[in-house]
Amino acid sequence: MHGLSTRASLAVHRVEHLGGSFYLHPGATERALQRYREFLRPPGRRPLYPRESSCDCTWCSFDDVRHARDVLEEVLERLPERARGELARLVRRLDTEFLRRTLQDPFAHRRRWRIRFWWYRRLADRPGWGDAPDGRSRRRLRPKVIRAAPSAVRPVRPTGTGVV
Repeated sequence: MHGLSTRASLAVHRVEHLGGSFYLHPGATERALQRYREFLRPPGRRPLYPRESSCDCTWCSFDDVRHARDVLEEVLERLPERARGELARLVRRLDTEFLRRTLQDPFAHRRRWRIRFWWYRRLADRPGWGDAPDGRSRRRLRPKVIRAAPSAVRPVRPTGTGVV
């Protein structure tokens, strides 16, 4: 695994195989690190907003970078001390960048559920906030209005007495 010693990589591999968790499977840690780095890769000073995943399967759920961070946390909890220290150093650098590039959610304390991890207390781009659940912009979802030419429109004259 890139950035880890052979011993730490073997420990991570062992945890993934013996994890017993739905989200811990062979390659999950590598995928989580890759997704975390991809999310933080765009240069600039603009804030980044984690996006909720549209699917809960083991691979699609990595679309939400917070799930990738969940997987890394679960692996960190199960690793032996030395391997945990190596992986924690990698994750700590990414966490620092994540905190710098995302915004605090001012309404996190009002949520009905208790948020255990700090990365869920950051402002996220939720599907109902300007985009459709499938990620398409609402502007593209509006039906196109077809208007008749002004010369083709004739005024409608009332007929009958108006009594029904």
